[in-house]
Amino acid sequence: MLPNQYCDHFLTWQCRIRQIAMREDGGRPSSGMRPRVLDGAGNELSPGIVVLIIRENPTESTEFLKFQVQKHNDPQDVYKKSLTFLQSTHYHRAIEFSDEMTGLFSTDSDLVNRLLIEGKCALAFSQFNQSYTIPCRIRTLSETESGYQATLWHNRVFNPNIGDNIQIVGFQPDWDEAVALLDRTANAGQA
Repeated sequence: MLPNQYCDHFLTWQCRIRQIAMREDGGRPSSGMRPRVLDGAGNELSPGIVVLIIRENPTESTEFLKFQVQKHNDPQDVYKKSLTFLQSTHYHRAIEFSDEMTGLFSTDSDLVNRLLIEGKCALAFSQFNQSYTIPCRIRTLSETESGYQATLWHNRVFNPNIGDNIQIVGFQPDWDEAVALLDRTANAGQA
């Protein structure tokens, strides 16, 4: 499989499980949205973190979610209106999403500190008899980046208590390495 095909398969799967989570489980992150975090040797650093997939151009969706959070005093109103938006066509076209995933963490997260020092990790996703282990480079997003704003306002819809003591981390997949890892795993299974 070619790296771009693997990326397309993964993003299509991610969009599908997110549609299901929004429509059937009130937006609660499913197991496929909470990958395990592994170091370079395959040791588990975390049993699961929540990651988001962000549109290539997230301005419209970010502005909608931000408006809902700022407009309504009742968190239930924010949640209901935002969930209706996310249930509609938001996750219908995988081609509209960036392959860089994001996660929101506290600024004193030991996990993030370790990941930033190492500069990379692997995210191991699994749901519905599908699994992906994807090596990623790690970076901190700045507040001015659209991915930062999209992640912040998406998270504030579901958790209105998020303060300013946060950092948003980007996980940029290395699709060549992901395919090589897939091939090594398949070859090991044949031996």
